[in-house]
Formats: sequence, C-alpha cells, structure tokens
Amino acid sequence: MRITELKSRMADYFADSDTYARDIVHSELGGRTVNEALTAGDEPGDIWRAVIAHNPEMPLKFR
Repeated sequence: MRITELKSRMADYFADSDTYARDIVHSELGGRTVNEALTAGDEPGDIWRAVIAHNPEMPLKFR
C-alpha cells in the first residue's frame, strides 16, 4: 500500500482524516499517531491495519 492509498482510505471513512491522523494516538502503533508512524517510516499497510484494529466498529466496506 502507498501513502496516498492510506490517506484515501482514511478520507473515505473519517470526516476529518487530517485531524484523525494528527491527533489520535494508537496503542497499535506504539503510542503514536498515524502521522508520527508515517514519519518514523512505518509501512502504510501496517498503519492501515492498526487503524482498523483501533476502530472495530468500522464497516467492512471501508476495510
């Protein structure tokens, strides 16, 4: 997965994906935000799986 696809998927589900990526801390990402994980070099696919795990209510069509 590319960073652009990660951001596109997040934008499809979250009303304000930029704020989500900047402000929501994920235990699944080692206590980091999506943006911090990207800056650290984490793979976008791994980040996406962490976002899904953090949001278990996410409907299948967005996964």
